[in-house]
Amino acid sequence: MQILVVGAGVVGLAVARAAALKGHEVIVAETTKGIGNGVSSRNSEVIHGGMYYPTGSLRAYHCPRGRRLMVEFCVSHGVPHRICGKLIVATEDAEVAKMEAIQKQGQANGVEGLALIDGAAARAMEPALNCVAALHSPATGIVDSHAFMRALQGDLEDRGGAIAFNTKVERLIHTQAGWLVRFSGSESGELAVDAVVNSAGLGAQALARHTEDYPQARVPRLVLARGNYFGYAGRPAFSRLIYPAPRIDGGLGTHVTLDLAGRMRFGPDVEWIEEENYNVNPDRAQSFYASIRRYWPGLPDHSLQPDYAGVRPKLTGPGEPAADFMIEGPAQHGLPGLTHLFGIESPGLTASLSLADEVVAQLEV
Repeated sequence: MQILVVGAGVVGLAVARAAALKGHEVIVAETTKGIGNGVSSRNSEVIHGGMYYPTGSLRAYHCPRGRRLMVEFCVSHGVPHRICGKLIVATEDAEVAKMEAIQKQGQANGVEGLALIDGAAARAMEPALNCVAALHSPATGIVDSHAFMRALQGDLEDRGGAIAFNTKVERLIHTQAGWLVRFSGSESGELAVDAVVNSAGLGAQALARHTEDYPQARVPRLVLARGNYFGYAGRPAFSRLIYPAPRIDGGLGTHVTLDLAGRMRFGPDVEWIEEENYNVNPDRAQSFYASIRRYWPGLPDHSLQPDYAGVRPKLTGPGEPAADFMIEGPAQHGLPGLTHLFGIESPGLTASLSLADEVVAQLEV
């Protein structure tokens, strides 16, 4: 089967690799000049445990499974990563019930090793921390996401797959034999394939609207949420990831992330925007100081600098519950050889290898 994957982000590359490993002929169409230049390049690079997501959801299944697959992949392919663990902290007694609920949900999701500890035990692990209790997740880690994507690309190309850069898919036309793909860019033209996977991230809805015979009522709305990150120039205060209690809007709060060099940064926040824009407003640092000092009172004044921002392809807006991943395959919409992926935000990086297995399995039915 000849499969076209649209988008060379982490999920698109994972899908393409999985299809190539199954012996399919795979081409990836990417609008930019390189891999991972969209949503995949602008996240916290966390290997998520998977404890937050509701029972029965795609996230609850694919995040813990994807994490285990990712760690195995990183070990076998020499991808830099570290299982440093994380603490989800309650800074007041009223938040302890949230920790208990997260622990219960995580256990239901099959997350290993979750332990609820008191404030003294948490401070023994991280002396700079202020909290009354914490949930310890020893399975959480960090990864070099670009090295991970390069390794996915390597596997794809080793199996004969190819990536067409600077190539925009303009239209998908349903035919008796499969799909006719119209594209523009470095070269323009048409390509006949047996199947298409739309993993275009922020562009997924637009491509779905340009898919002939696809029911337009099935295209979900796209809601843009910018997540801003601020860097910390001083010596890292923590050796683990630190997360506050989750927010009502589905965000995980302004948390501490570390890169593999040990550099500490904070974010992301949730800033609802109307159009794609990656500028970090330095004034947002004021809200960061207030949030961070709840669990790290020792944060020095004037120590945060704008770092970078990502835009999440959300399916729900302010005040609404966070939406699940949407995998719109033939079983959902009735068109053979077509899968649209919508709302693949966090924990999309962690879940990528598991999502890829499901997508390829659906196409092979």
